Amino acid sequence: MSGSVIIRPWREDDSLSEITRLLHESYAELAALGLRFLATHQDDSTTLRRLREGHAFVAVDRGRVVGTITLYAAQPDSPCVWYRQSGVYQFGQFAVHPERQREGIGHRLLQRIEDEARALGAIELSLDTAETAEHLCRWYARLGFRFIQHVSWDVTNYRSMVFSKSLSAHSSRSTTS
Repeated sequence: MSGSVIIRPWREDDSLSEITRLLHESYAELAALGLRFLATHQDDSTTLRRLREGHAFVAVDRGRVVGTITLYAAQPDSPCVWYRQSGVYQFGQFAVHPERQREGIGHRLLQRIEDEARALGAIELSLDTAETAEHLCRWYARLGFRFIQHVSWDVTNYRSMVFSKSLSAHSSRSTTS
């Protein structure tokens, strides 16, 4: 039940191996489909680098990390043209433990970074995922994200779809629907 789950900023004293293991377990089903998301195989040093590069949050239940997400500001050197634009924030390293999915934890993590992005002045919140992960593409579309472009990354073995959603005042709180 997500009622006991606390969403808070990631701290340096949070267990890095626990977060890396969470990512591996959460992405295992995608890995079994042959999709090589970075989160399927990254090591602790990669997890730490990704956490530190952005505004990272964790979902904690009774001292155990059951979810994570990281928000990143515009990246002027990104291979993705959309991510280079000022005001376009993106999120990644998004995972909820498989046993805790469908409890609303993912929605709460998304809402937290959406609020954070707005506070930081973002005008768009974006993400990318494998185009063949159709269930994820449909889920993000239901949450108000629209398709922007395709992109290929050096660290994956698939073509990604970039999705984005406006963070204007009229779209406030829309990830809770």
